[in-house]
Amino acid sequence: MEVANNHRERSISDNNMNRHLDSSGKYVRYTSDQVEALERVYAESPKPSSLRRQHLIRDCSILANIEPKQIKVWFQNRRCRDKQRIEASRLQSVNRKLSAMNKLLMEENDRLQKQVSQLVCENGYMKQQLTTTVVNDATCESLVTTPQHSLRDANSPAGLLSIAEETLTEFLSKATGTAVDWVQMPGMKPGPDSVGIFAISQRCSGVAARACGLVSFEPLKIAEILKDRPSWYRDCRSLEVFTMLPAGNGGTIELVYMQTYAPTTLAPARDFWTLRYTTSLDNGSFVVCERSLSGSGAGPNAASATQFVRAEMLSSGYLIRPCDGGGSIIHIVDHLNLEAWSVPDVLRPLYESSKVVAQKMTISALRYLRQLAQESNGELVHGLGSQPAVLRTFSQRLSRGFNDAVNEFGDDGWSTMNCDGAEDIIVAINSTKHLSNITSSLSFLGGVLCAKASMLLQNVPPAVLIQFLREHRSEWADFHVDAYSAATLKASTFSYPGVRPTRFTGSQIIMPLGHTIEHEEMLEVVRLEGHSLAQEDAFLSRDVHLLQICTGIDENAVGACSELIFAPINEMFPDDAPLVPSGFRVIPVDAKTGDGQDLVTSNHRTLDLTSSLEVGSSPENASGNSSPSSTARCILTIAFQFPFETNSQENVAGMACQYMRSVISSVQRVAMAISPSGIGPSLGSKLSPGSPEAVTLAQWISQSYTHHLGSELVTIDSLGSNDSVLKLIWDHQDAILCCSLKPQPVFMFANQAGLDMLETTLVALQEITLEKIFDESGRKALCSDFAKLMQQGFACLPSGICLSTMGRHVTYEQAVAWKVFAASENDNNNSLHCLAFSFVNWSFV
Repeated sequence: MEVANNHRERSISDNNMNRHLDSSGKYVRYTSDQVEALERVYAESPKPSSLRRQHLIRDCSILANIEPKQIKVWFQNRRCRDKQRIEASRLQSVNRKLSAMNKLLMEENDRLQKQVSQLVCENGYMKQQLTTTVVNDATCESLVTTPQHSLRDANSPAGLLSIAEETLTEFLSKATGTAVDWVQMPGMKPGPDSVGIFAISQRCSGVAARACGLVSFEPLKIAEILKDRPSWYRDCRSLEVFTMLPAGNGGTIELVYMQTYAPTTLAPARDFWTLRYTTSLDNGSFVVCERSLSGSGAGPNAASATQFVRAEMLSSGYLIRPCDGGGSIIHIVDHLNLEAWSVPDVLRPLYESSKVVAQKMTISALRYLRQLAQESNGELVHGLGSQPAVLRTFSQRLSRGFNDAVNEFGDDGWSTMNCDGAEDIIVAINSTKHLSNITSSLSFLGGVLCAKASMLLQNVPPAVLIQFLREHRSEWADFHVDAYSAATLKASTFSYPGVRPTRFTGSQIIMPLGHTIEHEEMLEVVRLEGHSLAQEDAFLSRDVHLLQICTGIDENAVGACSELIFAPINEMFPDDAPLVPSGFRVIPVDAKTGDGQDLVTSNHRTLDLTSSLEVGSSPENASGNSSPSSTARCILTIAFQFPFETNSQENVAGMACQYMRSVISSVQRVAMAISPSGIGPSLGSKLSPGSPEAVTLAQWISQSYTHHLGSELVTIDSLGSNDSVLKLIWDHQDAILCCSLKPQPVFMFANQAGLDMLETTLVALQEITLEKIFDESGRKALCSDFAKLMQQGFACLPSGICLSTMGRHVTYEQAVAWKVFAASENDNNNSLHCLAFSFVNWSFV
C-alpha cells in the first residue's frame, strides 16, 4: 500500500513538474526543449542559486517566457522526485527483506510446532513407562554417536558416499527439523536490519549453534566463500583437502584436515579429520555438509598432529536456497565436540559453551558474507583509500600472527627458552620465523622472541578492559619498546634505542581504516608522537605507527571474546608490510564450573591477578566463597613479540621479561579500577554521601581532628547523629580530602568543596595521587613537615598553590594535615586509617 501511494504521489508530482503558469495565469506544459535545458542544469547543480536561475533565463531563450519563481518551483519538484525515487527503492528493498525474513520466521515457527508435538508425544510415552529409565531426548542419540560403520567403510568410495548421504540427512534434520533442541541466542533479536536469526543448543551432546539469514549472493558463490574457512574463521590455522571424489547430482566428496588455534596458552589446540559433502537438492538448494570420519588415529601427518587434541565435528554445514528476487537464504549449523576433558577445569566452560561456538564460527560466517555483500555494493567506505580486500588481509595477518605467538607450534620453528626470574611468563623464540613478505633489506633479523602469559580475572568486563587499553595506551605501554620494535623492522639500524634517544609526547592519534558491518571489529592506524632528543634532530619526527585491530567492545555481546592486537608498521602503509603482532585477548568464562586454583595447579605457568587485588576485607572476599552467580570470570592472554638480531638475543629476552611484568602490573591496576568489586569503583560508591562507610569515616575525621588540634572541625549539637557529622563535613566551606597510606598515596574521599577544588568526582578521585595536586613548593613543604605530621599527628602547611585535574591553579591560605585513626582517638598508630587534609579559603587563580 505504501509503495502504491508513493507511485501515485510521484505521478502527481511528475504532472506538476511538466506544467507552468503563463502570463494569463493558465497552466501550460513545458516543451521537451525546455525540460531538456532544465535537466542539463539540474545535472550540474540540483539546487542552483537565484543568480544562477536568472542567468539561465537570460542565456536560454526558450525559457525567457517563464517566471523565475516557476523555474525555482521546477527545481524543487525535481529534487522531491529524486527523493521519492530513492525512498521508493529503499522501501522495495526493505519489503523484499521483510518478505524473506517472514518466510524464515514461518519456517522457524513450523519447526517449533513440530518440536512441541514431539515433546508432547515423548511426555506421554514417559508417563506410560514410569518404571523404565528413558533417555530424555532419543533424537540426541543419533546425533551423539558417530556411526560405527564409518570407520569400516571410509576406505572405499561406496562407503564414503554412504557416510556422505547419512551426513546430509542428519545435517538437514538439524538445519530445518527438530533433531536438536534449539533456543534463541541471548541478545540476538531478528529484524530487517539484523544479520540473521541465531540459536544455540541445549541438552544434546557437544555444543551446537545455528543461524539463518539473507545474503545478496547466489548459492554457488556463498558455498565457495564458506568452504574457504581460513578466510573468515580466525581460529582456523590451516585447511587441506587431501582427497576429492565425484558424487551424484554433480556433487563432490572431500576428505579435509583442519587445524585450529587454541585461544589461550593454557590448553592445546584442536584438529579435525572430516568428510565434506557438496551437493544440490531437487528444490534447487545447495548443501555443503561435513562431519568427522574417525577418532584421533586417522588423518595425515601424524607427527604434526601430536601437537593437537583431535576434536569431533558432528554433522554440520550450510543449506543455501535461492531467494525470490535475487540473493539467497542460508542456514548454518556448527555442531562440535571439543573434548573438554583435556583442559583445566577453569577453562572447560569455553569448550562446553554453545555461545562461544556461535560467536566464533556461526555468527562470524554470516557476518563475513554480509560484509562482502555490502562491500560489493559499495555501501562501506574505508579510510586512506584502501581496498576492502587489502584491509581484510591486514586484519587476518594480525590475528594469525598473534595466534601463532600464543600457540607456539613447533613445526613453525618455535621453541621455549628459559628466562631467569620469570616462572610465571613463558618466553619462546623462533630463529626460523618467516615474516610475511619480508624484504631482502631485513635479512639481518635473527628471529622473533615472544613473551606471553595467561591469567584469570574476576569481575572485570572484557569489553571495558579492552576499550580502556585501546584508549589509554600510555597507562600501560612503553613508547621506547614500541620504537624499538618499529626500528628493528626497518632497514636502517640508526634508530635503535640508545643511538637516537627519543621523547614520547604522550599523545596517540587513532586513524580508522575500516570496520565490519556491526562494528564488532575495527581496523585502525595508531600514531604515537615522539621527538628526537638529539639537538641536530630536534625538528625531526620520531613518530611510531601501529596497525591495530580491536574486537569485542560491545558489552552486550554474549560469549564474544575481546581483543586488542597491534603491530608496528611503516608510515607509508605498504600492502606487503611485515607484521609482528602483539596484544591482548580477553575471553569471558562462565563461573558455573571450574575453580581459579586450576590455573595455578595446571601444567602451564600462569598468573592470577585476582590473588593480589585489594578487594577488601569483607568475610566473603576473605574466604573466597563468593557465589558463582555474582562472580564473572574471564581469561586474559597477553603476548608480545620482539624481533631481534642474532647477537642481541639474551638482551632482548631480558627486556621482554621486564616489559611483560610492567604490562601485567599495569593491567592489574586497570583491573582494580574497572572491576565492580575492586577498590576503585567500589570505594567511590561506598564513600558516597549517605553510605554507612562514609558516615563512619566522617566520624573518624572529626574525632581525630579534635584529638590532634584541640578544636572542633565541625560544631555538633548534643543530640546530633553521626549522619549530621557527615552532612556538616560534606557541606564544609574548606576543601577536606583523605588519602591512603601507601608508597604512592591516592585520594579516597573528598567533601563537596574538595571535589570542586580538584574539579573531579568521587569515582575519578581514586586515580589522583597526592603529589599531583601540589606544585613544586607545595611538595617541598609537605616533605619537610611530613616527619612532624607522622610524629605529633598533625602539621600546618603555609599558603601555596595546587592544581586541579583540569590544570587550573588553586590558591589556599593554609593547609592542615592530620592523621585519621579508626574507632577512636585513643588507638595507637597500628589503627591508623588514612591522612586528612583541609585547604582553608581556597580559590581559583
